[in-house]
Amino acid sequence: MSYRITGNTGEWEIVVGLEVHAQVVSKAKLFSGASAEYGGEPNTHVSTIDAGFPGMLPVLNQECVAQAVRTGLGLNAQINLFSRFDRKNYFYADLPTGYQISQFAHPIVGTGKVIVDLADGSTREIGVTRLHLEQDAGKSIHDQDPTRSFIDLNRAGVCLMEIVSEPDIRSPEEAGAYVRKLRQILRYLGTCDGNMEEGSMRADVNVSVRKPGEDGFRTRCEIKNVNSIRYVMQCIEVEAQRQVQIWEEGGEVDQETRLFDHVRSETRSLRSKEDAHDYRYFPDPDLLPLIIEQSWVDELKAALPELPEDKRDRLEREYGVTRYESGVLVAEQAIADFYETVAKGADARLATNWMLGDFFAALNRTGRSIEDSPVSASSLRELLALISDSTINGKIAKEVLEDMVETGDSAAAIVERKGLRQVTDTGAIETAIREILANNADKVSEFKSGKDKLFGFFVGQTMKAMKGKGNPALVNEMLKKLLAE
Repeated sequence: MSYRITGNTGEWEIVVGLEVHAQVVSKAKLFSGASAEYGGEPNTHVSTIDAGFPGMLPVLNQECVAQAVRTGLGLNAQINLFSRFDRKNYFYADLPTGYQISQFAHPIVGTGKVIVDLADGSTREIGVTRLHLEQDAGKSIHDQDPTRSFIDLNRAGVCLMEIVSEPDIRSPEEAGAYVRKLRQILRYLGTCDGNMEEGSMRADVNVSVRKPGEDGFRTRCEIKNVNSIRYVMQCIEVEAQRQVQIWEEGGEVDQETRLFDHVRSETRSLRSKEDAHDYRYFPDPDLLPLIIEQSWVDELKAALPELPEDKRDRLEREYGVTRYESGVLVAEQAIADFYETVAKGADARLATNWMLGDFFAALNRTGRSIEDSPVSASSLRELLALISDSTINGKIAKEVLEDMVETGDSAAAIVERKGLRQVTDTGAIETAIREILANNADKVSEFKSGKDKLFGFFVGQTMKAMKGKGNPALVNEMLKKLLAE
């Protein structure tokens, strides 16, 4: 998709690369047995290793390694059988050791790709440069005391995957689509819960601009710790506009780290951007190189769940859904599982229409998610079965669904309690229609003289007389017959 910023000197192109930090789903931290669970009272999920006590030796958590390999496989990336942990040296109050154990020269996962879907129906391939494992830092808390800051080390040592993209992104929309797709893949794999509001997935956004067709890249700036897809998209727009103005005024963009203020819709300088040599990387002397077997990688690959793109293709093939519909249905694994429970062995088109229509509308109206839906998948399937076997018609089914949402009762119980069973007795339908025609003789004459649109009037009157319970197909058929007499 072509996206340009227009400045005083013409058009500019945006160049974006993302570094996504995804917290690994595991019970323990990367190098200690302390709990990796979110929350808890401050400093209650901390071991002596996390706190940087002298003489404490890190022990690698194998499940964290497995989660990184699963993620690499899900990104169609190269799994490196040899990788190594390095010390990345910097000094923050919430980093007790004065260094972070990370991977620099030899990451566990190499190049891969993510295919993203854009609003215009097109797709883009965004390259993945690498995925490496590293420890998270603790948290500095500045709002508990007017003169002092506090440190919570619950998060210190939690395992992160840093997933670095190629500078292939050319618009805020592409950036949003990339993060959305990446989060979807991680959730399907079960390697990260993707809860950006809890900080378990956040992005550092690298932005630069250049003239269309210009070779190479100009100086980039990094916007740190952006914690929502909307903010990722907004900060790209804001930062790109800032850089365009600097270049057009004859200035130079400084390579630096910036923060995004979404309230003021601006980025602000935090510090000059460090390069790799500033961190004084060197191999961690307490950890041997990580060597894994190809056979173990193959075992992990064989056990992977069905991923979003494969699921989309299968749903389209097995249930006849459109490309757009499959995209909505696989957005979350819980939605896809719910849909298949409803559609399996049922009228798939009916299931799709009701899922994407009235059922989703009911969830939105009640502020519920698919996980806490007041109507289970089996209950919705039962409702659709009543439509398929002509027990009720579609209009009545809408009323029944509303009742199901409010009461939790089954569709069959509601139909019986309210007496909503559809009338399929042709004799009763004929009696109702003859009465309607007799009471509207003038309109019958108009219809027979060529006013075909009056047919809808007769259908409406008949359904009203039968309190919506008449079988629509039988009503239409009988009306045609009697109006032809």
